[in-house]
Amino acid sequence: MGAMNRRLTTRIERFPVRGAFTIARGAKTHVDVVVAQITQAAHQGRGEATAIYYRGETAESVVAAIAAQSDAIASGASRADLLTLMPAGAARNALDAALWDLEAKTSGTPVWQMLGLPRPRRLLTAFTISLGEPGVMEAHARAAGGYELLKLKLSGEGDLERVAAVRRGAPHARLIVDANEAWGGQDIEALSHAMAELRVELIEQPVPHGQDALLDHVKSALPLCADESLHDRASLDAIIGRYRFINIKLDKAGGLTEAHALSHAAKLRGIGLMTGCMLSTSLGVAPAFFIGMQSQFVDLDGPLLIEDRPNGIAFSGGDMAPPERDLWG
Repeated sequence: MGAMNRRLTTRIERFPVRGAFTIARGAKTHVDVVVAQITQAAHQGRGEATAIYYRGETAESVVAAIAAQSDAIASGASRADLLTLMPAGAARNALDAALWDLEAKTSGTPVWQMLGLPRPRRLLTAFTISLGEPGVMEAHARAAGGYELLKLKLSGEGDLERVAAVRRGAPHARLIVDANEAWGGQDIEALSHAMAELRVELIEQPVPHGQDALLDHVKSALPLCADESLHDRASLDAIIGRYRFINIKLDKAGGLTEAHALSHAAKLRGIGLMTGCMLSTSLGVAPAFFIGMQSQFVDLDGPLLIEDRPNGIAFSGGDMAPPERDLWG
């Protein structure tokens, strides 16, 4: 780290949820995101993060963790430095994203080029159908007729009826399901075969994290995807043989830097990729777009589920445009 005239500021911003966002762990009516901003001369880099509540993070704790790095940032801490200065989590994600954005603006080189990726094109993202009674989910699926790929939030008992109802409401849509750790006491093998009959393509996080051994003898008819059980490269070995996909979220991984390394490590192990997000605005999902470019499944509909910030990412049905450089990167 070398001396560098950089100034770090951070703030919490609140955005209302459109309607309601309901999963097995509860419902949300708004989301508080944390924005880190690094100013260097005439340039500003921004990064947004959402606290990982199931790991005990809050917006306030994320702000405090970012503020603790003020001196390091002022002294020129790099993205690589952050990997040793901070643990994985939302605070590191916000700072990492701000540093990527700052470098893109000071160098004039877009992030996709820094990552060695092809020129970005539009991505197909899933659209979330919140947890509810089967009839309600069927109606929501029917209303989401413009979306090619739907992601269903499930909760355990009655899930097969929910999926069947959504299939009635969206007979031609592609479906993936997210159990949110709620199938620990379910017959996962039988459920997977029944859901395969309903043309589901992927099952996300069927069992509670830490109880992944429940999957050791399950012969699932569908690929299983680790979410809460997989955060960064340090947790990759534990899911091998139990999950065929991982859901990479930048808030879990602690930023694009680690997420990009994780995507490479997973591919070397033959693991498929899904890119996801917490509830977040376009600023929050912008860095994740570049992991989405490398993934078989993309679930970056966070901005569609809330009242997004102005001049955000352009969505057309399930297609999302690359972030404009004045937004991020």
